[in-house]
Amino acid sequence: MRIAAPLGLALALAASQAPGLACAAPPIEAAFGNTVVSTFPDGKTQHIWFDAGGAYTAVGRRGQRSSGRWSLRADEICLRQLRPFPAPILYCTPVPDDAATAAWTSKALDGQPVRLKLVRGRFGP
Repeated sequence: MRIAAPLGLALALAASQAPGLACAAPPIEAAFGNTVVSTFPDGKTQHIWFDAGGAYTAVGRRGQRSSGRWSLRADEICLRQLRPFPAPILYCTPVPDDAATAAWTSKALDGQPVRLKLVRGRFGP
C-alpha cells in the first residue's frame, strides 16, 4: 500500500501540539478527535484521524487501512506510514493557518490535487 497524498494534508491539521515542539499552531489542535477528509479529482475520499500523541490512522480512497506517526517540521506536518508496512519516505505538506475552519487544496503523493477539509467527529468508512 502506498501513502496517499491527502494524508499529508491531514497531517497539517494534526501537528499543532506535537510533544517537544514549542511553536504549535493552534488550528492543528482542531484535528484531534475529528476527521480530515481528503477528496480526490475522481470524487473518492480518504479519511484521516490524528491523535495528540503523534499517531495517525487512515482509510484510503480504495478502502485500504494504514497508520503511522506524524511530526512537525517548521511550517509543515509530516507523515511516516508504519502499517501495513513501513514506508521508505516521509510525506510532508504545509499547514494552512486556517486549516481548522476552511477547506484547502494540496497535492497527493502522486502529484494530483486533493481537497482537504476538517469535519467534526470521528467517522468514516
